[in-house]
Amino acid sequence: MSAIVSSISIAPSIDGTPAAAPVRTRLRITRRGRRVVAATVALGVAGIVGGVLLAGPGAQASDSSAAVAFEHVTVEGGETLWQVAHEIAPTKDPRDVVSDIVRLNALGSAEVSAGQTLAVPTKYSD
Repeated sequence: MSAIVSSISIAPSIDGTPAAAPVRTRLRITRRGRRVVAATVALGVAGIVGGVLLAGPGAQASDSSAAVAFEHVTVEGGETLWQVAHEIAPTKDPRDVVSDIVRLNALGSAEVSAGQTLAVPTKYSD
């Protein structure tokens, strides 16, 4: 097997001494170029910040017609939220009714206790 060997040779200069390494020049930006770069970066940052602010939770539109009218119901001993939903809206899907009650009352779960007063949307009492 033969190995591939590479060698670097430095071309001699005119007088026979090895040539100096190539000179690297630094990138030089003019004052105008620095201003253009700074303006481009500033516009990019402003665009990102503006996008974040517009897409944030504070930018949600409020709809005053979305107000929900409600009545209060007291939970009886041993009664579940599913049973309450079935009592107030026997013709509706209990899953939807339970979901609306949980959301309206800001409950962490569908568990309720005896004597607890719940707000119930009036759309189910019709």
